[in-house]
Amino acid sequence: MATTIMSEPETSVASARVAAILSGLGRAAIAVSGGVDSLTLATIAQRTLGAQASMLHAVSPAVPPDATRRVRDEAARQGWRLDVIDAGEFADPAYRANPSNRCFYCKTNLYGAIAARTREPIVSGTNLDDLDDVRPGLEAAKTHGVRHPFVEAGVTKDEVRRIARNLGLREIALLPASPCLSSRVETGLWIEPAWLALIHEVETLVANRTRATTVRCRVRAQALVIELDEPALSELNETERHRLHQAISDRLTALSSPRPITFTAYRRGSAFLDGRARTAP
Repeated sequence: MATTIMSEPETSVASARVAAILSGLGRAAIAVSGGVDSLTLATIAQRTLGAQASMLHAVSPAVPPDATRRVRDEAARQGWRLDVIDAGEFADPAYRANPSNRCFYCKTNLYGAIAARTREPIVSGTNLDDLDDVRPGLEAAKTHGVRHPFVEAGVTKDEVRRIARNLGLREIALLPASPCLSSRVETGLWIEPAWLALIHEVETLVANRTRATTVRCRVRAQALVIELDEPALSELNETERHRLHQAISDRLTALSSPRPITFTAYRRGSAFLDGRARTAP
């Protein structure tokens, strides 16, 4: 999908279209993950619907702690009505088995948990660009009648960032894409909370020691693969590579799961293997 850059008036018009959609609902329950899309939508909803907007954030081993902190901070700053919930996906063996449509089970649990708490229409921060990607979670959204105001208003990811800046969410507008931690685990490998904690720890470690703007720690059946954006990877000298390798190896040993560690260029969705059969841990 072609990227367009909106002017300031166009950004205001786009934001107004989203507000009009929310206003038409009268009240809404916003699923807030902690990324730029959902935080921007929640901000528009709060300013449009006031007390008739409720924000729901699910915590689990798959959600980075930074995302939860960000949601809580914005809720306190903006006066949101926030409900932090456990969506219960880790009690679902269909999710834990990590099939190629894992996101379907994740979102089924999430929207089911939200629907059990409120009768308000559920809305998500899905934007127009998301429709170009493989998103099994969108099927779960259909089942629960979830609305996607950004999609309905024709708003792309870049436009969401521009709207965020116009709303005064400057740091949030700069947030890099960060799918759930389970997306780093190769399709078919059982989702374990201990692995997700390791993934977050390793990504934080590598991000802090390099100038990488994108870091992914991929858990594969026989290896741990650290993906960095091309500029950061090219700048990674042998000394720092060795230090990182040792630090990560120590963490794997503590997890009682030593395995080869490799560094390579970031490739979107490289943990996803379509059609891979489910396997035991």
